[in-house]
Amino acid sequence: MSLTASFQIGRSALTASQLAIQVSGDNLANAATPGFTRRVANLTAIQGAGGTLGVGAGRGVNLVNVARRVDEALLARLRASTSDQAAAQTASDLFAQVESITNDLTEFGLSAELNEFVNAFSELANNPRGAETKALIVEQGVALASRLRALRSEMIDVRTQVDDQLRAAVNRAEELFGEVASLNVTIANTELGSTENVALRDQRDQMLAELSELLDVNILEQANGAVDVRVGSTPVVQAGLSRGLDLNLLTENGVLTAEVVVPVSLPERVFPTSGRIGALIDQRDGLVTKTIADLDAIAANLIFEVNRIHSSGRPFPGLTKTTSERTVPLADQTLALNDPSNATFDRLPFAAGNGSITVLVTDSATGQTTKTTIDIDLDGIDNTGAPGFADDTTLADVQAALNGVGNLSATLGPDGRISITASPGFEFGFERDSSGVLALLGVNTYFTGTGAQDVGVRQELVDEPSLLVAGAAEGSNEAALAIVDLQNRSLASLGGVSITEAWRNATGEVGVRAAAARSTAEAEGQVRASLEAQRAAVSGVSIDEESVNLLNFQRQYQAAARFISTVDQLTETLISLV
Repeated sequence: MSLTASFQIGRSALTASQLAIQVSGDNLANAATPGFTRRVANLTAIQGAGGTLGVGAGRGVNLVNVARRVDEALLARLRASTSDQAAAQTASDLFAQVESITNDLTEFGLSAELNEFVNAFSELANNPRGAETKALIVEQGVALASRLRALRSEMIDVRTQVDDQLRAAVNRAEELFGEVASLNVTIANTELGSTENVALRDQRDQMLAELSELLDVNILEQANGAVDVRVGSTPVVQAGLSRGLDLNLLTENGVLTAEVVVPVSLPERVFPTSGRIGALIDQRDGLVTKTIADLDAIAANLIFEVNRIHSSGRPFPGLTKTTSERTVPLADQTLALNDPSNATFDRLPFAAGNGSITVLVTDSATGQTTKTTIDIDLDGIDNTGAPGFADDTTLADVQAALNGVGNLSATLGPDGRISITASPGFEFGFERDSSGVLALLGVNTYFTGTGAQDVGVRQELVDEPSLLVAGAAEGSNEAALAIVDLQNRSLASLGGVSITEAWRNATGEVGVRAAAARSTAEAEGQVRASLEAQRAAVSGVSIDEESVNLLNFQRQYQAAARFISTVDQLTETLISLV
């Protein structure tokens, strides 16, 4: 080997060790930097042999590249775990929020309000003429209605909050997709198939990790260093192009639902199954919407069943005038109450059926009472026996039948509300209504509204509690007892359970699922922590290891310098001999 070749060997050793020292120093400097991946200086012997007398002595060392220590399979598992843990924690937080709203174990819970309401009617059954008891029942009804409205309002606030969180998460995901696409271009242009741009790859990995918290993504690296990103089977990032992400809120069958789409010319819907976005959509359209629906169903059944009982009786003294609560447009007044094309009644959560209404008209002077029965036909069959609504009862039919009762006048106002007025010296009421039409129209009812969003107590009762019905005859209590019985009476419209039991089931389900969500979040957190530890073992910086490397490269640099100095002395000796 010539002395010139020796100089080249020494120079390569100096250069390689100097660059390796820089790599170790960079690792040590970033040991605590989030998202930093340990760099490794890859050294290799320079190919070829140099020497004299046919002996190959080597040509030195070369720094091939500086590469990141990354286990791609482990990184993919970590991204999946990040999505699952974020989804579980999001669900747990949301369940905890709903659980706190529906908490039924306090004196202010809905079950407690229902019990107070029923207990008040129990007192009325014991004393049907009690004015103070009637006033208390009205107050309890107002409190119960207020509690139902408040519960629903709080749940709507939760859904609005979820929608805001969804919008923010989708917008952030769209930003990250765009940044990943931009980095793809820069990485591909700077690497050109050779040395990795480790800083930019770390930056991109951080973005992909944040994306994984938002939704489950599939990553596929291309030969030029760019990555394609998919959500499910839908490509969102392809090399330097981001197709974006958007959130649509749609109303389907009267229910507001959320969907995530790639907003291309023909929007493609994506279905995140994990991450914060996946969990928010799942629980929004599941837990939150179901709880609202459960609350509305309970309120609707409470309204209709109490109204059905209350309207089938009469106060004492009797009514001289009353107006129905339901407003009916002119187009629906001549359509059968059970006709699907009758928009006023078809969209209600309750309905009337076949039966009859018994009207009582009393001469105030003599006390003589006349009973009149009005038949209600709502069987959905015409007079030929075929399915149809042509012969079924309409609002106009009900008004005409009431108007035909002696000493009663019934008119339809411009808003489609029936006004019933007794002749002077007469009063009226009802003995029974097996059809539920009076409750449907809001005649002589207790509650107003159709669900938890608008339930209230009829203003006439608030103004005059004496109009409260205890039974069909003075001093009777069958109506009050029937309302008390509602607490335990199974209703087909609630799946064969009572109103109270339906609410207990709803809150119990929330509680059970909340506990399960907390356990799942804890388990997913442990899995993610384990994978993070594995990643740190592979890609994290070990100060001890880097300190050893630093000493090794320092010694290599010193030895190379000494080698060059020795070769230089030999060169001077050689020159002096010439």
